[in-house]
Amino acid sequence: MSRIGIQPITVPGAVTVTAASDAVRVKGPKGETAVTLPAGISVRQDGTTVVVERGSEDKHTRAMHGTVRSLIANAVEGVEKGFSRSLEIAGVGYRAALQGRELVLNLGYSHAIHFPLPEGIDIQVDNPTALTVSGIDKQQVGLVAARIRGFAPAEPYKGKGVKYKDEQIRRKVGKAVA
Repeated sequence: MSRIGIQPITVPGAVTVTAASDAVRVKGPKGETAVTLPAGISVRQDGTTVVVERGSEDKHTRAMHGTVRSLIANAVEGVEKGFSRSLEIAGVGYRAALQGRELVLNLGYSHAIHFPLPEGIDIQVDNPTALTVSGIDKQQVGLVAARIRGFAPAEPYKGKGVKYKDEQIRRKVGKAVA
């Protein structure tokens, strides 16, 4: 049995979960999202809890049991509280600015990087060197934060670039002069 898949998901009072044969729709104060169900996986509601069940013991269905349970739990948490990821920018002249639905990054290149924001994602620029990516979809928030970080990952010699707020950069010693 999947240790994750057999755990019930508790649904808060402000969130409604609607289970169909092919998808689970989750609606809450922050928005609405859906999780598609693969073949062999079913969802059952018992009052304020949701239980994910599998129909067979084949390898793919067993593998998807815990995954689908985690996706539904993340959807419930996302529409209730939301997810966020904080980024920091370090370097002389490195900065971020928000212009409408577009993030403009100056990261030491000869040109500014214009990054259009996907639907469902909000970016808050706290100051020119700190920004927060937020939304209801945990996967999409992580993907957007990783793409922003990927434009100029923090390098180990001077620490210049974009890094997650909780990330530790392992610093290297520069060239030794004889």
